[in-house]
Amino acid sequence: LSASVGITALYAAPKGPGGGMPVFAELDADGNGVVTAEEFEAHEAARFAEADTDGDGVLSADELSAMMQAQQAKRMQMGVEKMISQLDQDGDGALSADEMASKRDASSMIERFDMDGDGALSEDEMPTGKRGGQGKRGGQGEHGGQGEHGQRGGNCDNN
Repeated sequence: LSASVGITALYAAPKGPGGGMPVFAELDADGNGVVTAEEFEAHEAARFAEADTDGDGVLSADELSAMMQAQQAKRMQMGVEKMISQLDQDGDGALSADEMASKRDASSMIERFDMDGDGALSEDEMPTGKRGGQGKRGGQGEHGGQGEHGQRGGNCDNN
């Protein structure tokens, strides 16, 4: 396992709010307001050691898989918590069908993906399930779609 692959795998984890890189406070071990190379390296070593569950100094496929599954579970939990906090109108910690319906406005979805402007979606205009779909605002690529505002999305195959 090369160092760059190890670092990439370790920082794919949702450490900071919503993302892979850790929050500044996690890196600034001595709390002096700056992050040194030594602090960054110590943080990387700690993350590697956490993933290296058998302590043999290498990350096996099973250890990498377990780490990635844990990261995915954290991201999903963060998404669930965010969705409930945004949509839970009655404050009961759960989402009713009415609260879920407030998430999507069908007319705005149709407007976003209606490439020919006829007020309806054809099969070709329907979102593909990949982020961005074929909408008016996407870029070119799996996470952006093919839209008139190509600045979003980019050509990416991961994330």
